[in-house]
Amino acid sequence: MESSASGDGSSAADAATAAAAASSSSGPSTSAPAFSAGGVAGPSATHYLAKRVLHGSAVQHVARGRFRSEHLWEIVLCKETSLELVVVGEDGVLQSICEQSTFGIIKDVGVLDWRFKQFGIWPEIEGKEILVLLSDSGKLSLLYFSCQMHRFIAIENIELSKPGNMRDQLGRILAIDHDSAWVAISAYEDAFAFVHVGKSPHKYFYPPEIVERANIMHVVYKTSDIRGTVWSMCFMRTRCSMDEYYPVVAMIINRKGSDVNELSVYALAANDGGIQHLSSFSEPGPLALDISEIPQLDGFALLFRAGDILFVDLREPKDICCTIRISITGSLIGGQISVEDSCRGLDVDDDVAACALLELRDSGNNIMMDDNYMAIDGVDNAGSMKSRIICSWSWEPDAVRGRPRLIFCLDDGEFHTLEFNWDIEGVKVLPERVHRGLPCRPLLWMNRGMIAGFVEMGDGMILQLEHGRLVHKSAVQNVGPILDLAIADYHGEKQDQMFSCCGMCPEGSLRVIRNGINVEKLLRTEPIYQGVTGLWTLRMKRTDTYHSFVILAFVEETRVLSVGLSFNDISDAVGFQPDVCTLACGLIADGLLVQIHSKGVKLCLPTTYAHPEGAPLTSPVSVVWYPDVTISVGAVGQNMVAVATSNPCCLYILRVRSLSSFQYELYETQHVQLQYEVSCISIPEEDSKLRTVSSAVGGGDVRKRKGNNLAAKVDVRMFAVIGTHKPSVEVVSLEPEEAFRLLSIGSMSVNNAFGAPISGCIPENVRFVASERFYILAGLRNGMLLRFESDTSKDHYFPGSFYKDSFTPCVNTPLQLIAIRHIGITPVGLVALRDSANADIIVLSDRSWLLHASRHSLAYSSISFLPASHVTPVSSVDCPSGLLFVAENCLHLVEMVHGKRLNAQKFSIGGTPRKVLYHSDSRTLLVMRTGLTGASCSSDIVQIDPNNGILLSRFKCEPGETARCIQIAKIGSEQVLIVGTSKSNDHPMMPNGEAESIKGRLIVLSLDTLGSPRESSSFIPTSNLSSSSHTGSFPEIVGYATEELSSNSMCSSPDDVCYNQIQLEQMTGHLRSLTHVTFAGAVLAVYPYLDRYVLAAAGNTLCVFGFVNENPHRMKKYAVSRTRFTITCLKTYASRIAVGDCRDGLLFYSYNESLRKLELIYADPAQRLVGDVALLNCETAVVSDRCGSISVLSCPRLEVSESPEKNLAVHCSFFMGEIAMSIQKAAFRYRLPIDNETDPVLESAYNCVVASTMLGSVFVLIPLTSEEHYLLQDVQERLSVHQLTAPLLGNDHAEFRRRGIPSGVPSILDGDMLVQFLELTSEQQQTVLDAAPSGKGPPRSISIFQVMRTLERVHYALN
Repeated sequence: MESSASGDGSSAADAATAAAAASSSSGPSTSAPAFSAGGVAGPSATHYLAKRVLHGSAVQHVARGRFRSEHLWEIVLCKETSLELVVVGEDGVLQSICEQSTFGIIKDVGVLDWRFKQFGIWPEIEGKEILVLLSDSGKLSLLYFSCQMHRFIAIENIELSKPGNMRDQLGRILAIDHDSAWVAISAYEDAFAFVHVGKSPHKYFYPPEIVERANIMHVVYKTSDIRGTVWSMCFMRTRCSMDEYYPVVAMIINRKGSDVNELSVYALAANDGGIQHLSSFSEPGPLALDISEIPQLDGFALLFRAGDILFVDLREPKDICCTIRISITGSLIGGQISVEDSCRGLDVDDDVAACALLELRDSGNNIMMDDNYMAIDGVDNAGSMKSRIICSWSWEPDAVRGRPRLIFCLDDGEFHTLEFNWDIEGVKVLPERVHRGLPCRPLLWMNRGMIAGFVEMGDGMILQLEHGRLVHKSAVQNVGPILDLAIADYHGEKQDQMFSCCGMCPEGSLRVIRNGINVEKLLRTEPIYQGVTGLWTLRMKRTDTYHSFVILAFVEETRVLSVGLSFNDISDAVGFQPDVCTLACGLIADGLLVQIHSKGVKLCLPTTYAHPEGAPLTSPVSVVWYPDVTISVGAVGQNMVAVATSNPCCLYILRVRSLSSFQYELYETQHVQLQYEVSCISIPEEDSKLRTVSSAVGGGDVRKRKGNNLAAKVDVRMFAVIGTHKPSVEVVSLEPEEAFRLLSIGSMSVNNAFGAPISGCIPENVRFVASERFYILAGLRNGMLLRFESDTSKDHYFPGSFYKDSFTPCVNTPLQLIAIRHIGITPVGLVALRDSANADIIVLSDRSWLLHASRHSLAYSSISFLPASHVTPVSSVDCPSGLLFVAENCLHLVEMVHGKRLNAQKFSIGGTPRKVLYHSDSRTLLVMRTGLTGASCSSDIVQIDPNNGILLSRFKCEPGETARCIQIAKIGSEQVLIVGTSKSNDHPMMPNGEAESIKGRLIVLSLDTLGSPRESSSFIPTSNLSSSSHTGSFPEIVGYATEELSSNSMCSSPDDVCYNQIQLEQMTGHLRSLTHVTFAGAVLAVYPYLDRYVLAAAGNTLCVFGFVNENPHRMKKYAVSRTRFTITCLKTYASRIAVGDCRDGLLFYSYNESLRKLELIYADPAQRLVGDVALLNCETAVVSDRCGSISVLSCPRLEVSESPEKNLAVHCSFFMGEIAMSIQKAAFRYRLPIDNETDPVLESAYNCVVASTMLGSVFVLIPLTSEEHYLLQDVQERLSVHQLTAPLLGNDHAEFRRRGIPSGVPSILDGDMLVQFLELTSEQQQTVLDAAPSGKGPPRSISIFQVMRTLERVHYALN
């Protein structure tokens, strides 16, 4: 997850103020600016920014290719509005490489293999395959992966149709031929095209339009004579002469007015360049659904039908015949599928055909969508009607020659393989059933026999084919659809987690979604480590796999602990001086440790008590070197020590030599006086540095560096990076054979316009990083992070001054400031994850971040952990990839979980979780479930301990009754749970929006007897949920029966909470019913009102209930009002009532207590299919619709005589491309990065909105001041047309985000587009700001730091 929100999502009284307006800056500065409180975005705020803080996880399409290098296989997951590049490790765990928004809706995906045939046309794509996407833009997008930008970038967007999202316009399905030269594209119906893409155009007799750009040539051939709906297509290798027909495509078409699908063959005629229909084939029997050519068997294809598979011979496209029929109509537990030689005489099954049409329905296709748009709100198991249809299939990528294999998945969860064996007797088909699980869509066969399957509304899985059976390797997390979301707020404490209802029966789950990179907590010590000033881990030898020592420095003390799950003090056996504060330490040579403190440098040889390979002596060997002045900083490298003093400002270089057995000497080799005091020193790991440089020169870019002498390129000087009080970052030579030499310098300009002290700009930490190109990181004392680079020649990795045979002066190789970011307000620490120059780096300031070393500019992600003062990597037998943090005076041993793409803990809950509420008094969750399989009830409300997933109490609905909504209300001094139900499992409304004639109930449950979690599992905000298996007896909680939530998935994730089989019918309910009322319609929405009433919506009726004498047992109806259509949601703020109508949109009501009457105050100006609504105040609401948009509406001041009809004003809107099912108000509190630490810390509470979607995304809407909006709108317009940041799929960004929005309504700013500005270097940022959008005249001047300050504040808050 990118980020998360905290706040109270249910309290209407918790209004928040917006961020302070950014003050202007007068040029580049490394001072952290002080902010002043600016304009407040209160109730009248009409400017918002929408940022996706969690990308969707529902995968619609998948592709396999070599996108980063010709030697690496990767997978692209297409999630409708975003792309994710992942790799699968040998352990089967899916690891994310990058994820990016597409600013468009993906329709289909393919891969062009241009690794060799297109050699030389574009340097960035050499050796890589090209990703091909179809989208709603109406363009065919060709994308390559840029290693420098760490993302996909478009090399061409070929226009096919405009706007591209109509059903008769090209852009629905694509197919790519074997030679990666032709792409076939179809519309939903009627239209079809061939696109020839290549290095240079081919000449045809009929000259179509040829477009050339960047040496990519394409030719488009179109036809509109299909006369039907295209269901599937593939290229075929036939016996047709290429001089006559080429290419040839086979497609399944449903002709208009026909009840069956036919197989048709189309080809491009070479004589006139026209698309011709060659033949059609229709076999009696079930409905044809899909087609695929068989690899290695040219001219043969498989025709997938409902209940069977046909082996079709298309070698002569004008004479198609079927030779083999493979039946798949057996039962789930029956025998193998059967193969028959004849396929004649089968009857058409109309029911199967209807099911097949439902199966083909695309979730993103509005044309073929079910008439009932509320289907997600009703039946939980609609898929149970379907039977024996192949929902996904994939071919083995590297099959044995002449023996292609196919794996396919049926809609009942059976997996089968088909092996085709070609010999002199013909084709033999060998079927085999290999697995039974959940139906997957899509399916991908990868290398090493691994298979990735993605479940529509549950977790996917990585399987491996072993000995004819699929073995589960790992789970692929999918939180979509998110049906509801709850945000906990412990009386204003900062939280980083959300509770969400995810998936649907049988894969429904409750997830705890956390911000940042997940860490597994292994050990936490007692709070006995106050005043820690330094933390390091050391090995005994450089080649050791594991660390041996943990060094803790305090103000006047140093301790040495052994490494392991328990820390033992071994200070006396190591030899470090215990009564001093250690400034730095390290391994200077195998077995020799160095301690640097203010009085001197101590060399130690530990004893065997401290380490088995230590000296066999009773006390450690030690040697001390004392300078004449006090040491301020130091660093230890291989065979050298560098220390600096402050008065005078000197730099000393020390080395070690052996005098005899167990006798060593520290001696000075260099001593130089500096102009400025040194603030920090870093010596790169020599071995790692040289290895990285060699790899960078010789790998991945071999063609450009062909013929270079690699050995000469890595013959660089030994060097150190130092930070000075100038302030500056300098690289100095440490070569023993030459005098002190300055190799390069990077200066920092200081802007004192805001009174920032120069001391704040002094480097606190510096580090050399060797990636695609080398750079220097500098963390400043004022909480800023800087990246410096230096220009290098084409054939060299380093500047000339770094090489031993070079005498280039440092003034010719300056370090240039490439990027600058505000991390926090405290000094920035830099700690590498491992001893390597290209390792990722943990950045410490106000919070912990992980900086991705290989990324362009400065890219980092937050770590889901407490704010820490120190951290060090620690590797042991029990924890090979551990991290040791110092936080809250404790040592925390954790392990960073790189394999988890989502930082989300899962509790498999059974059924479909529809609603979740956080009960603050008991610190538990109340979850409404439907679709249960128990005999006693199909729906209930349960109380869950969020720490361990234990069910504390439960209320069962009556048999045949389904819970539809829940809310917590307070009646007098007693808390109650209001539950709305329907007396049927069917849809509560008709497709036209009118209510079905289904009875419902309003039930009042007591919450005063809710059980709290046990003391041992108290809800700690920063702790992860326990993922340990509970296999013993159930924990006992006095007065309450307990149950552990179960998972009925065959392939449960290792991260899931395991369970025992529990009979729900044996459990006694403990949520006590106080009273209930029966309605003539299903109660779909309830909400408390004015702390003494309850609102209930049944069908199109809105009722106000009160409680006589504040007695929850005596409920009385006070008022009734009716809308035209079914009410789907209710929210209140003070005296305002917001009603969501499934057709008429948003309605505002108020209740007149004296007249006991509901009055319609304001109405929506347009019809709207309301998804959910959140009231920000009495005048403003945020509403989502079922078309993928979200809007901010408010009520203007009315004249007395003005009618209340259609008078809500739409202030701004935003097309998300995803349907938001839940909207909640939330508050974000954060500290602004200020320089002067003596000033009071400024806090802003954003009046924000959090929205969760069907695809598993989470969006946050943040209010902006007019000044901020005006500034960022300018930046957004420029980013949307810049080459590096423009929409990936070729969409017009403004048109996409305004889709379906009335003309004249302002658009909400796109945070996904704006955040790209932070990923650019300073030079690229300036280029963006200097460019003017076309047709808008000269650009107005915008300061980079003005933009950065505004965006960083938003980024800081959302993380």
